[in-house]
Amino acid sequence: MKHLFRCLRSYRKEAILAPFFKLLEACMELTVPLVVAAIVNTGLANADRGYLLRACLVLVAFGALGLFFALTAQYFAAKAAVGTAAELRERLFCKLQSFSYAQIDKMGTSRMITRMTSDVVQVQTGVNMTLRLFLRSPFIVFGAMAMAFFLDRGAGLVFAGLIPLLAAAVYLVMGVCLPLFKKVQERLEKVYLSTRENLAGVRVIRAFSLEESEEREFEERERALKRSQKLAGAVAALSNPLTYVLVNLALIVLLYVGALHVDGGTLSQGDVIALYGYLAQILVELVKLANLIVTITKAISCQKRIGSVLDTEGEPSVSASFPAAEGASHPAVSFKNVSFSYAGGGKVLDGVDLTVQRGETVGILGGTGSGKSTLVNLIPRFYESTEGEVEIFGENVKAIPAEALRKRIGTVPQRAVLFKGTVRSNLLWGNPHADDAALCRAVALAQAEDVLAAKGGLDGEIAQDGKNLSGGQRQRLTIARALVKEPEILILDDAASALDYATERALRHAVGSLGCTVFLVSQRVTSLMHADKILVLDDGRPVGQGTHEELLQSCEVYREIYRSQVREEER
Repeated sequence: MKHLFRCLRSYRKEAILAPFFKLLEACMELTVPLVVAAIVNTGLANADRGYLLRACLVLVAFGALGLFFALTAQYFAAKAAVGTAAELRERLFCKLQSFSYAQIDKMGTSRMITRMTSDVVQVQTGVNMTLRLFLRSPFIVFGAMAMAFFLDRGAGLVFAGLIPLLAAAVYLVMGVCLPLFKKVQERLEKVYLSTRENLAGVRVIRAFSLEESEEREFEERERALKRSQKLAGAVAALSNPLTYVLVNLALIVLLYVGALHVDGGTLSQGDVIALYGYLAQILVELVKLANLIVTITKAISCQKRIGSVLDTEGEPSVSASFPAAEGASHPAVSFKNVSFSYAGGGKVLDGVDLTVQRGETVGILGGTGSGKSTLVNLIPRFYESTEGEVEIFGENVKAIPAEALRKRIGTVPQRAVLFKGTVRSNLLWGNPHADDAALCRAVALAQAEDVLAAKGGLDGEIAQDGKNLSGGQRQRLTIARALVKEPEILILDDAASALDYATERALRHAVGSLGCTVFLVSQRVTSLMHADKILVLDDGRPVGQGTHEELLQSCEVYREIYRSQVREEER
């Protein structure tokens, strides 16, 4: 709960004023039965119309004041709840931005979205209702008991015996509901996951005509969620009938005791009506309190899930200064006996040794799943090597602050990702201070001038995820975005897979003219054969390293790939 209280700290005033005005409203309500008793005992008994009129005006005044206090309390409670939820959501988003690739892989996208949406909404509702009812309901319950003792000791004992029974019933329901609501949220995540996967993969689903299969799977997850929600709702719903049963039993006892005392002359008829009013207030407040407990139970469950994310340490950063890039004494990138394993899996890379000098172009070749992308992801420390060291310019990447490290590295991932906006706004991700000339130069180097012309210039609209562009257009714009950065190390992770050979050749020459260190990841030999050095991976292990000609002579795996891709007459 520490994270919730930290967020609520900014709304201390509202968090105090909301229950304060609710307590004032409660005072108005506790006074009403006494006024009603006075009306019966004095006004009606003596047929005093003036007294009745004055008493009715007092009731109207109490009602108006109570309404004002209630609205004011609701305003402050809503302001505190919405503000707290907004700050909590902002902290969650910032925390998610700090996670490493490995942490994001482990947590999963659907789970993070659930934390940001459904869980935060439940916490917001819990805060709102807590500020309005958490003090008000107990205050009225115990205040009504005190007023009952004031009116009649015997009636007060009925109230005193009722309240512990009600508290025990509410506590029992809360204890059973807490794990049930946790299970509901977990199954809700699966429904979100199914929805997200279907929306993202709709083309694949249609291509394989698997709509009915996906519908069945979704219905199964939805039924599981429905069962959990019905069970949790059924248990939570027990609080109201339990409360009504106990209160109505107390009402029977109260009327019996009150009748005896009225007959004995120790209690007036108005006082019995007042005691009934207090018992009705207790009933209403305990129903509210029972619903509040259920809401708080949900909120606590969601807060724990949010807290587990906020308590997770993000990607580690260090305070060591980045070494000045002077001279050529250190290579641009060095892999020293590097191995890597994903959490809970076997080795993806095993014993990689590679030294890349400044300005060199290095090709990474291998079959699907050979560890090519994983290898280059170790350079900007998207993942950390589990064994060995990765160095850039002589410094271990683990000793370099992540921001400083990635400012010098331009990365173009396998999947070309663009954001809703304009061509300009997407390119400026590479360098927010770049002018139009720098942007156009990067576009020209990426062979994307035709894309710029087709979209009407730098202010052309880009749809979400670049849906209004072809695969090749998206790839070229993501390459341009990386080139705007003017990086010292450029990583192209199969970034030209959707380009034709002529465009790819022109891109390769343009990138080669920049003088930066380039890593080309590809499964096509023709994309890498002109590189200064080629590393061949097979099932995560390096099996060859050298130029194209050298590998043809020394590496059987490279020869096989080459022969399978290049026709006899082209060799």
